[in-house]
Amino acid sequence: MLHRPVIDGFDFARAGSRLSGEWPVADFPRLSDVLHSGRGALCYELQGVPEVQGRPALRLRVTGTLDLTCQRCLDALEQPLRVDALLLLYPGERDFAAIPVEAEGPDRIVAAKDMAVHELIEEEVLLAIPYAPRHEHCGAGGREEFAARQKPFAGLRGLLDAKH
Repeated sequence: MLHRPVIDGFDFARAGSRLSGEWPVADFPRLSDVLHSGRGALCYELQGVPEVQGRPALRLRVTGTLDLTCQRCLDALEQPLRVDALLLLYPGERDFAAIPVEAEGPDRIVAAKDMAVHELIEEEVLLAIPYAPRHEHCGAGGREEFAARQKPFAGLRGLLDAKH
């Protein structure tokens, strides 16, 4: 059984604490729907940042390789993963609801006394995965093959012409 650390978000950030480790990819159940297989491991580093934009924050870095499923050919696709997320901490959702969201700014999360590091990692990895992963040069059929499949009765024209 793996040790699953739990942190107090605000204390961890204010103290500038650091935590790192490695988890098998198969240990993330919410990833299983997008994975071709659960091979490999994810390395993580979580660091507390006492103040960013006037708030305590967490810096989460995750690296590894995921074995995803190509959405064209449905074969395995090795996807390198590099996550570097800055998470501003707030005591409640109402506290940051009034602040406008910045497209390029750091993410905001509600901090708690018992934040599961495993869940933080899983959430950030899910956000980093491509929506429809596919090989750059996939062996599955291109436009011509797709167009041919879209005309299921095209061969009947030849039969009709032959009878007349």
